[in-house]
Amino acid sequence: MDTLELLAHPVRLRIVHAVRGRELTTAQLCARIPDASKAMVYRHVELLAAHGVLEVAGERRVRGAVERRYRLHQGRATVDVEEVAALSPEDHRRVFATSMAVLIAEFGAYLDRENADPVADLVSYRQHAVWLSRDELEELIGELRRVIYPKLTNEPAPGRAQYLLSPVLIPVEE
Repeated sequence: MDTLELLAHPVRLRIVHAVRGRELTTAQLCARIPDASKAMVYRHVELLAAHGVLEVAGERRVRGAVERRYRLHQGRATVDVEEVAALSPEDHRRVFATSMAVLIAEFGAYLDRENADPVADLVSYRQHAVWLSRDELEELIGELRRVIYPKLTNEPAPGRAQYLLSPVLIPVEE
């Protein structure tokens, strides 16, 4: 199974988002993804671990069972340019639909929290239609990368919360 196929599943992608920058047990992942059954989360954790996307960060005995903490193997959780270039329009449609399903599920899980406050938490889901030349688009993408990429290495720390940032660029008119 290639990386794209592995990550193009809503539950697996949510697991990858959850463990980015932290170590979590499968039980903690189940709590983080309450709309998926425990069996489903366990199955997808095992699949991600078997393919090296997740690695065991530690183990301990809990009531006779072994509890594992997992972390993300960053180098194995990315899809390379060649894989993306080889996608058919149907593949792109499927991957995009998965991304949107994850975004909707994460937003729903956020709103279901007892203390959810979209205004105080600076939740944003704006869309802007902008006219750009190819050069302007490439410049915009470069600017976004310069701002976003350094933040991807941030670790959990007091005063930090994890946010799901999902830039989407789609040409809407020829």
